[in-house]
Amino acid sequence: MATIKLSSGHLMPLVGFGCWKVDNATAADQIYNAIKAGYRLFDGAEDYGNEKEVGDGLKRAIDEGLVKREELFVTSKLWNNFHDPKNVETALNRTLSDLKLEYVDLFLIHFPIAFKFVPLEEKYPPGFYCGDGNNFHYEDVPLLDTWKALEKLVQAGKIKSIGISNFPGALIYDLVRGASIKPAVLQIEHHPYLQQPKLIEYVQKQGIAVTGYSSFGPQSFLELNQNRALNTPTLFEHDTIKSISTRLNKTPAQVLLRWATQRNIAVIPKSNNPARLAQNLDVTSFDLSEADFEAISALDINLRFNDPWDWDNIPIFV
Repeated sequence: MATIKLSSGHLMPLVGFGCWKVDNATAADQIYNAIKAGYRLFDGAEDYGNEKEVGDGLKRAIDEGLVKREELFVTSKLWNNFHDPKNVETALNRTLSDLKLEYVDLFLIHFPIAFKFVPLEEKYPPGFYCGDGNNFHYEDVPLLDTWKALEKLVQAGKIKSIGISNFPGALIYDLVRGASIKPAVLQIEHHPYLQQPKLIEYVQKQGIAVTGYSSFGPQSFLELNQNRALNTPTLFEHDTIKSISTRLNKTPAQVLLRWATQRNIAVIPKSNNPARLAQNLDVTSFDLSEADFEAISALDINLRFNDPWDWDNIPIFV
């Protein structure tokens, strides 16, 4: 399996299984079946609300001898309500308990946003809840303070690598100047409609690996009934993508995933379908041409589907 060597020294698979929107009722079976299909990277988060079920699937596979724990690469993410240093380990311990693991391979700050703390017993995961109905409340916690708390948990052996998610370049530029442990991974929304080439060039030069989520663009957001997604042509049916897939005898999904992995960007698609599981994993056995890359580059319209400005006018990407 193709991997990326992280700055922490650990190897991260180039293709993984994304746990966002994996239904709780089927999550354990989906994770188990993905392991049987060959997946070793599982990308989850506290906010996804399915870590217990994901943990059930991981444990079943380990207990049955399908895979050893050290062969898995499990990612989770610190949610916004737990940025205060005194709450970071509390949140991580809940994740470890839910996943039934002694450590996670990668733990990311999910967003560079500090919501007001919500006790686990009050609501978990809290989502957008900040202890006051539908009203947003924030805490004055600098990102470096949260990062320093994560560094301590690496030293404690509870996390192998730490990283960031949904961070713009300016915040990364600032964070690396105060960090004792450099971020190992940046996870970002990444598809032909939102390519972010300057950001990717900068972080890769810094030795920070990139994971792209929502590789299929609007497809990832249709079930959320998001207007931008509903009104944007699907990449699966785009003439450019279809033309390349036909010529290479690959699915549009495989083309979109190879467009990322060929540039050493990890991907985390998900599927319930055994055939698509296998197809999504098989995206390093062929190459796109330079002309293909040029054609896909022309599709960039800086269209972002996951934007905290939609939540409460939070200006991360403006």
